[in-house]
Amino acid sequence: MRDGATKMLTAEDMRDYAIYALDAEGRVSSWNDGAAELSGYSSDEVVGKSFAMFYIPEQIETGYPHWALEQATEDGFFVDRGWRVRKDGSRFWAHVVITAQRSRSGDLDGFIKIVRNESAAEARRERSQRRFADLFELTPSAIALLDDEGNFLDANGALCSMLGYRLPELRERTGEDVLHPADPGGALLASTPLSPIPHRVLLRSDGEPVRCQLYSSASVGDDGRRSWLVIFHDVTAQIRHAELLQHQATHDDLTGLLNRRGFEERLDELLPPEKPGQVGVLFCDLNKFKRVNDALGHEAGDQLLRAVARRLRELPGNCEPARFYGDEFAVICTDLDGHEELTALTRRVADLFRMNVPLRERTVRVSASVGATSADADTKISDLLRSAEAAMHDDRIKGCGQVGVPQAPERSDRDQLALEEHLREDIANDRVNLHYQPVVTNDGTVSIAEALLRWRHPELGAVPPNIVLDVAAEGGMLADLDACVLRTALREAADWPTSGGKPVKVSVNLSGLRPEMPDFTDIVRTAIDDTGIAADRVVLEMVETVLAQLGPEPRQAMTSLVDEGVQFAVDDFGTGYSSLARIKEMPTQIIKLDRMFVSGVGSDSDDLGITRAVTELARTLGRYCIAEGIETNPQHHLLRAVGVDAYQGYLFTHPLPADEFRAYVERASELGNGRSAGKRVR
Repeated sequence: MRDGATKMLTAEDMRDYAIYALDAEGRVSSWNDGAAELSGYSSDEVVGKSFAMFYIPEQIETGYPHWALEQATEDGFFVDRGWRVRKDGSRFWAHVVITAQRSRSGDLDGFIKIVRNESAAEARRERSQRRFADLFELTPSAIALLDDEGNFLDANGALCSMLGYRLPELRERTGEDVLHPADPGGALLASTPLSPIPHRVLLRSDGEPVRCQLYSSASVGDDGRRSWLVIFHDVTAQIRHAELLQHQATHDDLTGLLNRRGFEERLDELLPPEKPGQVGVLFCDLNKFKRVNDALGHEAGDQLLRAVARRLRELPGNCEPARFYGDEFAVICTDLDGHEELTALTRRVADLFRMNVPLRERTVRVSASVGATSADADTKISDLLRSAEAAMHDDRIKGCGQVGVPQAPERSDRDQLALEEHLREDIANDRVNLHYQPVVTNDGTVSIAEALLRWRHPELGAVPPNIVLDVAAEGGMLADLDACVLRTALREAADWPTSGGKPVKVSVNLSGLRPEMPDFTDIVRTAIDDTGIAADRVVLEMVETVLAQLGPEPRQAMTSLVDEGVQFAVDDFGTGYSSLARIKEMPTQIIKLDRMFVSGVGSDSDDLGITRAVTELARTLGRYCIAEGIETNPQHHLLRAVGVDAYQGYLFTHPLPADEFRAYVERASELGNGRSAGKRVR
């Protein structure tokens, strides 16, 4: 303000005016020679005192001087005419213009007050001739004079600066010429005097938009024709600030996605849908996110969340992702064509969450539980979110229940992530080792060999299988681990020797790779095709509790593999709660009696009775019955007596590395049919 006031006070063409610089409270901070001459005061008598001293007593009593400042503060300027008082008490008729001065930040700095003595008739005639000049050039507001057709007749410097035109260029244009294509439309001029037209969008000469609020009033020119006085108040900064505040209120600072409030506002716009099922909501929750924060710090956790947000932006245009808080995300899906499309999008979102993220020289595997639901005509937002979240929890329960693995010893999150990194690398390169334990028939031949996982850590050495499975479960790698074991087992078994003239089958226990997965059959078929093994030599084992929960579609996927020769085995049979009807529906060909019953057949009549009942059930249903955990000859003889088809356990051999198992099969074949039954082959 000080620099602008100084220039004005010393300007040569302003010498006929009394100019006062006022502070924000209305005190005189400086004035020019014209002001001293007009008022009769010296600077010492005026500077630091209220400008109200120049008003007549009646106006001072009513608070008029400060009201004038309030008007200038609110509108940017204030124009007035009235009596003013000199030092000697004489009065003169004054034309006064007060303009508010503001800092770059918008704070009020003070005022410039310009006074002209209009007592003489000549001054009145000049006032008429210069009615716009004073106002145009002294106010910071952008002002224009247009004719009735909308042509620019005149404009002040503020408007020329705002639009980027020189005055001659602006006079060649109409009001419609300076409207931006994004303007809502309509005439630039309003028919109602001083009526505000909110948020018109003007076009600068450089193509940039300027958002303005317009005030227009009809006037009469010197020739008697109607003209229009228009004030352009630039509100671009205010609108951008409001938009920024709105964005901050509806978007997540960390990821830039919608936050819960923005998500619900967007959902409110879409409900009710035009038809049921057209709008869907996905609720997503990262698995094991807390351990990333605990092991690597919150900065690494934030980095992981940003990586997830980038992946979610890869969704198609009818999907809008959001982050609620913590590790919870949600997605709005619109224009859906039924349940199948929502299911496909749910699978796609789940796939997007499956990724490896490098964090602090570690590679962290990401996965998420995802639940989905769709809106009906009367669905409320709260009900929709609650339903999607419930579906997510169902998905998480299914994921957590895929593996019946003993709890591993406590490990720090950092140790867990380190183990995951090594295991993930070995899975990607098929570097897991397998041992094989034979399943021996009543005639002593080897019919099946179960593949058992063995993994060596580069620093820790051999890691117990239960810990390996726990690490894989924590890191979301169970399905990948199963696929790796399947590929390795089929590759190593492809050229095994026969036993008793029959090929030896290989059995793989699946815990993460499950029939309800969309690519389950493709993974199995690819492993068979790539290794060249016959499909009828492949046995896939799953625990009873998993098989009992399968729906029609997963069972159909199993049936399609069975039709190609693959067999399925119910592992740990007798430990679940399956009904006979459910067992009958399972597309399985083999039942493996759990070792908890086998261990007591020689001492517990109940265990022997259960074993006999299971054997009879298997025979009735046409299933092949295998007893697990055979460790003694009495167990073997009793089980053989009740009709068990084959046996697996330490009585025959402990699990063997691939080359030793091959030798075992060859030796068992050399002993001849029947002679090795119940004997340990060495």
